[in-house]
Amino acid sequence: MSLDALRPSPLVEQAAQRLRDQITGGHWPVGTKLPGETTLAKTLGVGRSTVREAVRALAGAGLVQPRQGAGVFVIATEPAEDWPTRLRRAAVADVYEVRAMVEVQAARLAAVRRTDADIAAMRSALEGRRTAAAGRDDAAFVDADIALHAAVVDAAHNPVLTDLFTEFVPALRQGLIDLVELLGLRGQDPQHGGARHAALVEAVADGDGEAASRTLRAEFDETARQLAKG
Repeated sequence: MSLDALRPSPLVEQAAQRLRDQITGGHWPVGTKLPGETTLAKTLGVGRSTVREAVRALAGAGLVQPRQGAGVFVIATEPAEDWPTRLRRAAVADVYEVRAMVEVQAARLAAVRRTDADIAAMRSALEGRRTAAAGRDDAAFVDADIALHAAVVDAAHNPVLTDLFTEFVPALRQGLIDLVELLGLRGQDPQHGGARHAALVEAVADGDGEAASRTLRAEFDETARQLAKG
């Protein structure tokens, strides 16, 4: 398979795709050292900086690995799945376990870092959860529950925790809706954990990190047991 010169356009994307095709097509097997930047630039008809960016993109996809002083080597022939894709493919129970770890720590931090605005946001979200619980729409209830948890995570004022929680939401939302509907969790208790969520908000507002994390852990353990049954 030969490498033809590229046409002008998004050159980095074109270069990365052409190199990716060579790798996934078996032209450069795992363990192969890629040609140098100068050679690739000449073959593709682009500048060395374009090749450098294209190789960086391939490294981000898990296909190649630069080794200082040795060159760039092929380490896989299929790109690695990105984080959102892996979450979508994972079992809900597995995602939930990791979410619990993230949120329990976030609640502990929120109790220390929360502001008056955070407390107001959490109490507003709690009221939104109560309002949604009064209706029959399980999806709306789950969305309101997630919004409350998001408000607690936001109160930790750690952008990495916030980003992690945001990544978990799409993977969990439908699974939680199915759980509520299939097991009829709101049949006997429309609020489904309302008192515990209220206790969580008050613990964070009071600055009691231990109580906040303990309350949230109990909530997650109960939901995990329901997931295991489902």
